[in-house]
Amino acid sequence: MKPQQIESFFATLQAANPMPNTELEYTSVFELLAAVLLSAQATDVGVNKATRKLFPLAGTPQKILDLGLEGLERYIQTIGLYHSKAKHLLQTCRILVEQHGGHVPRTREALEALPGVGRKTANVVLNVAFGEPTMAVDTHLFRLGNRTGLAPGKTPYEVEMKLLKRIPAKYLVDAHHWLILHGRYVCQARKPLCYQCGVSAFCDFKDKTAAP
Repeated sequence: MKPQQIESFFATLQAANPMPNTELEYTSVFELLAAVLLSAQATDVGVNKATRKLFPLAGTPQKILDLGLEGLERYIQTIGLYHSKAKHLLQTCRILVEQHGGHVPRTREALEALPGVGRKTANVVLNVAFGEPTMAVDTHLFRLGNRTGLAPGKTPYEVEMKLLKRIPAKYLVDAHHWLILHGRYVCQARKPLCYQCGVSAFCDFKDKTAAP
């Protein structure tokens, strides 16, 4: 994908969705962090279903700690890998309380030091909560980076670095959301919906003959 195509690609996505945001539901930075931690290998829909009951009762690190392991697991047992996620979330809450005054830190190093928080989760929090131009490369972004020709790479980190380099600065803060939503609903893994794709004209994908 050439620079002019990249500009048109994101201008089109922006025109269609001027103010994109995560589909995870949250009312605070901590709730966002917890929801993203719980969303690994799970759907946003499934996480939201659980956190709608959890967060009104326990929406702070201390209140999560007060629930204890068994109490927390009862709320998130419908989410995949909930045993390990509950342990990680409790460990993270303890660190937030003991080392950060109950607040979510704003640096990548401090975020990635939290149990269960890797580079992708840190990127989501830095972008969504603090407005930093980060790129959280999940399966959708990895697929789009390679399939469209926007940022081909063999690893998520390689795709991330190329996306940050190639996407025009004015689109960077929102690009992560546009790409996730596009991958989730249009440029799907098994059968991309090229026939209804608004940016197919700028994409390198060769087989655009798929019909409804």
